[in-house]
Amino acid sequence: PDLTGHEKFGLGNVKYNISRIHVTAVELPSASISLLPGSGIKLVIGNASLTIDMNWNIRTWMFKDSGRGTVHISKVFVTAIFSTPLHNTCPTSSISLTSCRTTSGDIDIKLNGKT
Repeated sequence: PDLTGHEKFGLGNVKYNISRIHVTAVELPSASISLLPGSGIKLVIGNASLTIDMNWNIRTWMFKDSGRGTVHISKVFVTAIFSTPLHNTCPTSSISLTSCRTTSGDIDIKLNGKT
């Protein structure tokens, strides 16, 4: 979905819109899944990266600008625990997220304006 909003800076408001958000690259160089006996599944992703392309525009009382942008997020680490309860009375299986921890190291943002 698009991101639209406004922020108050100094002498006025800045209205912004980020649209056409597309994930263009995902790298998972280190990923593992392990079983947790009697409780569920542990997923660990290390040193992942993600690249996103988007359109952006901003407007203030003094000026407006728009263009394309790229966001590259790297050194992403994720640890997630999923529970998989087993019920003899339930013919279907279910899975739920019990805990999740995510950290990222670097974020590089490049904005190109229209001329």
